[in-house]
Amino acid sequence: MTALLGAAMIPCLLLDVADNVPEWPVFAASATMLLLFGGGLVVLSGGRTERTGSREAFLLTVLVWVVLPAMAAIPFMGIGMSFTDAMFESISGLTTTGSTVMTGLDNQPRGILLWRAILQWFGGIGIIVTAIAILPMLRVGGMQLFQLESSDTAGKFMPRIGEISAQIGMIYLFISVSCALAYMLSGMSTFDAVAHAMTTVSAGGYSTFDASFGAFYETAAVPTAIFFMIIAGLPFSLLALAMIHGRVKPLFSDPQPRLFFALIAAITTLVFFLRVIADQDYVIISPLNGYIETLFNVVSVMTGTGYATAPYDGWGDPIVMIFLITIFLGGCAGSAACGIKMFRLEISFRAVLAHAQQMVSPNRVVRIRYGGKVIDNDTLQSVMVFVFLYLATFIAAAILLSLTGESPLTAISGAATSVSNVGPGLGPEIGPAGTFEGLTDRGKWICATAMLLGRLEFTAVFVLMTRRFWRG
Repeated sequence: MTALLGAAMIPCLLLDVADNVPEWPVFAASATMLLLFGGGLVVLSGGRTERTGSREAFLLTVLVWVVLPAMAAIPFMGIGMSFTDAMFESISGLTTTGSTVMTGLDNQPRGILLWRAILQWFGGIGIIVTAIAILPMLRVGGMQLFQLESSDTAGKFMPRIGEISAQIGMIYLFISVSCALAYMLSGMSTFDAVAHAMTTVSAGGYSTFDASFGAFYETAAVPTAIFFMIIAGLPFSLLALAMIHGRVKPLFSDPQPRLFFALIAAITTLVFFLRVIADQDYVIISPLNGYIETLFNVVSVMTGTGYATAPYDGWGDPIVMIFLITIFLGGCAGSAACGIKMFRLEISFRAVLAHAQQMVSPNRVVRIRYGGKVIDNDTLQSVMVFVFLYLATFIAAAILLSLTGESPLTAISGAATSVSNVGPGLGPEIGPAGTFEGLTDRGKWICATAMLLGRLEFTAVFVLMTRRFWRG
């Protein structure tokens, strides 16, 4: 992974050299260091593959997501960013959160802009592989519901990861190239198309412009982005069935996509209706463009991409509250998207209904079903623990941010967007038109920690804090 990260710096180096950027030696030194370090580790290991059990898997998963951001932060420090800002930008990139402390993006060197996009692209595929191959085996957050055959066999853990990573990588690359070509056809430059394709399919949201997707307002790039953001929010296992085996039906019959599409349609329609009631000029003058604008921003927030075409936190208080709730929802399990995820929302809702039925009829045996399967107590408990840790982390982060002097809206939305890996918060400071630059260093570390916890689905981190884990 270290060597791969170093190799990924080479295109950024070449761009900076071509553009005569004086900071190009930063990428040269960083790439050389990481390639030598990563290559050295490969040589020392001798190509051996050790048996890896669940305890080692927990530790390795967490270590990868902690160590890689530190290495990826080096180029940011090379352009004058503080250690805190560099780590924030790196963590936000690799977790595909998309919150940023950088300003003046329109005038930044193309090398560093591409590096931000590459971080999110690598983060996206890492998240998908983790969700499909690792978290189910570790029984994290109810993900065992999607456990692949034989993926619970400790001795087959590493070979299974390699096999799944290769398959996902091919699909991910194909979607990325398709997105880049579509962006170019919609009028983007080659550089902007490639950079935005990387941050779209990863549901990351880093842009090459301060205006985010507002720079492509009312162009064909907007509906193109909507399509690929939705793709990024769908389960990659179902995308594989559709693309490799031609089985498209599961994309519309599976419970996760069904709820995903239904929520997008419902929230978009509600927000658009509220904008019409508020007599917002743009919506009244151009209803179609107004609906597309609303759909774009709803999809962006729900999938955790974080692009914005307009400061939607200025559309009225009711709409602000709707977007705040939407931040928590997320996409489908097994996708690049963030949040609580569709299957957990549905299982939690069904659990509430089942509990209500048992209260009315205490002797009745009520089974919770999802996708035709009966949910066992282990899976239900995992889902409930995840939801509890999710909300507890959000509340703790919001309180800690408020203690740094932030306003209630900034603290609450900052905590929500960090733990949900969405990107922009709400309000003038960290909203769609703002950045996280104005937060204190403590505030930035609080948000960065919440981003990591959110991406690691909480349980994978908290299990390392138990005595039993270290006792063996």
